[in-house]
Formats: sequence, C-alpha cells, structure tokens
Amino acid sequence: MDRISKFWGLHAEPPKKLRIFLTLMPFIVLITVYLAASDYRHRQNPSDKLLPTVSKMYDSMKNAAFTKHKRTGTYQLWSDTGASLKRIGIGLGTSAICGLLLGLHLGLLPGIRGLFLPFITFMSIIPPLAILPILFIVFGVDEMAKIMLIFIGTFPIITRDIYLAVKKIPREQVIKALTLGASQFAVAYRVIMPQIMPRLTDTIRLNMGPAWLFLIASEAIAATSGIGYRIFLVRRYLAMDIIIPYVLWIVMIGFFADWGLRKLVHIKYSWYLVSGD
Repeated sequence: MDRISKFWGLHAEPPKKLRIFLTLMPFIVLITVYLAASDYRHRQNPSDKLLPTVSKMYDSMKNAAFTKHKRTGTYQLWSDTGASLKRIGIGLGTSAICGLLLGLHLGLLPGIRGLFLPFITFMSIIPPLAILPILFIVFGVDEMAKIMLIFIGTFPIITRDIYLAVKKIPREQVIKALTLGASQFAVAYRVIMPQIMPRLTDTIRLNMGPAWLFLIASEAIAATSGIGYRIFLVRRYLAMDIIIPYVLWIVMIGFFADWGLRKLVHIKYSWYLVSGD
C-alpha cells in the first residue's frame, strides 16, 4: 500500500523514467491495438478500407504532399493546410485582439461593463454552429462566413476570460497608479494590460480546439479547399487512408501551436508561472 501511495497518492512524485513511461503508455496501447486490428482485417480482406495499413496511409500522404494535383496544379496537402491556417489565424487572431481590448475595459470601466457584459454573456450562450446557416446567408459561402464563425465562437469566451483576469488584479494597483499621476489610459495599457497578456496566451491555447471545430464544420459544408473540405470530400469514397492521416495532421499542427504558445509564456512571462496562476 505504501508503494502504491508513493507513486499514485496525493503527494506522489513519480521518478522521471516512470513519468515518461506513463506519458507514452496510452499512445503505445492505442497504436498496438490499431496495428493488430488492421493486420487482422487485411488478413481477412486485403481490400479492406476501414483500417488502412501504415504503408497505405504513408503512400497516400506522400502523394498528397509531393505530387501536384492534375486539375489544380497544387500540392494538395499544403494547399489545404494553408487555406485552413489562414482562416483560423484570421478568425482566432481577430477574436483575441477584440477580446483583449473589450475584456480589459469591461474589468476597469463600470459603464462599459454595464453596457456590454450582459450582451457578451448572451452571445456566449448561443451555439455557434446553430447560426452557421445564417452566416452563410449573410456573408455568403466564401471566406468571410468561415472566419466569422470562428470569431463568434471564440470572441465571447476570450472576452469573459480576460474580464475575469482583470477583476482578479488588486484594485490597490489602480488606486496607487492614479495617485502617482498616471492617466486612465496609462493605467489600462501600461499597468494592467502587461499583467493579463500571459492569461490571453492561455485562453488562446484553450480556444484553439473550438476554433478547429468551427473551421472543420464550415469547410465541410461550403469550401473548395481546406483540411475539413478534404476530409469530407474523400469520405464518400471511404478513403480512410487519407482521413486518418489528415486528422493526425490537425493534431500535430495543434500540438506545435500549443507548444509554441507555452514556450512564449515560459520565456516572456516567467513571473506568471512563478505566481502560480
């Protein structure tokens, strides 16, 4: 019992090798199960499409990445990736900037808070995918509707998160700054904003998952390029050898984006980590 508590108890601190093993174990199990199931199905039916072999997925992705499409003359994987990253970058970037500015002022100015906070709360309750048809009607089926879906889906959450972060900052800081002669503008942008920038980075990380969800949904309905478009295009052919690698490609992009933002916080806002937030 003592040995179990040493590794799994409330105050446990497993050794480094055990932590690495525990991190890798779920992935090893998943890959092993998939390879075994794929091998079994292909022994029964060499033409099976449900669980493609690793070599089949490799060939399909190699073709998508390094062979020009006959009709468009582009490399399919990179063209789809570029289109999707452009949409999610504009949508999430715009919502982050607007959420930062509005959340900052909601936390500092009671008049702005009384005017906008109930409306932001109302917007955050609306399921973004439910208004996707409205966005297509209003903005058309081009880029704007997809970007607006990402914006509407993430902007209220980012705004409320920044607002709560500003409210947590001790009011004494504002009073001291004003007493020392700082203007309201200086208090907002030189005293408070630098303290909530790492929080903004964290909330962007947390909203990348929903942003990808909104992007894939919009691309699946109306698009001519993009990762979501490609996945839903090839599903009609049961092309799992393309669908599974594309899903893993999304995971890899998201992982490196999350890792980059975490490293940014570590490097630029080390005090934020020390504070325990």
